[in-house]
Amino acid sequence: MNADRPARLNRDDVLRAALDLLNEIGIDALSTRKLAERLGVQSPTLYWHFKSKAALLDAMSQAVLLESRARDTPAEHEPWQAWLMADGRSFRRALLAYRDGARLHAGTRPGEAQRESIEARLRLLCAAGFEPGPATLLMMSVGRFVVGWVLEEQSAQAPDAPPSATLTGPDPSQYPLLAAGWRQTVGSDADAVFDQALRLLIDGARPAGSPSSD
Repeated sequence: MNADRPARLNRDDVLRAALDLLNEIGIDALSTRKLAERLGVQSPTLYWHFKSKAALLDAMSQAVLLESRARDTPAEHEPWQAWLMADGRSFRRALLAYRDGARLHAGTRPGEAQRESIEARLRLLCAAGFEPGPATLLMMSVGRFVVGWVLEEQSAQAPDAPPSATLTGPDPSQYPLLAAGWRQTVGSDADAVFDQALRLLIDGARPAGSPSSD
């Protein structure tokens, strides 16, 4: 095999093929061997572009966010609560755009390319009165909340998941509060329920020294 990098295969080609394959077969079946077959090359060729499968998955995760996320940086003086709500919604849409999107993203870490946008988000929160540590924790909390939420959503969409029609709510005569909660969550619009849950998380956050809602 020629040791030179293949002239007609670039990094974007590999990423696009990997994301298409992810949608077709899911993350468990995704392998560099199958990706190489899709591209019509030998597996070692992929290592010109990605040194490991982990590096490929990280790049795929970043590509999903760049492709599907509405915007990465808050506007100057934007209310921090509004920004976190909008960013959480956008993050969820990005993960839902691909099969196993949440599993793809889980465990990845921001790369150098993401640090500028993270710094801009921290500036927004720190300008609102947060210290850098709590601001970072708040961003992590929202991000991990969204990933966990979408993991549950996509698990319910898996081929071996029970049909949603088979899910029955609790008997209201025995469990009136649980039945009411079921109707307002499981039996409601998925986007609206997500918004309510994210709002609860964000509303519970406040800079140190600000008055509580008690």
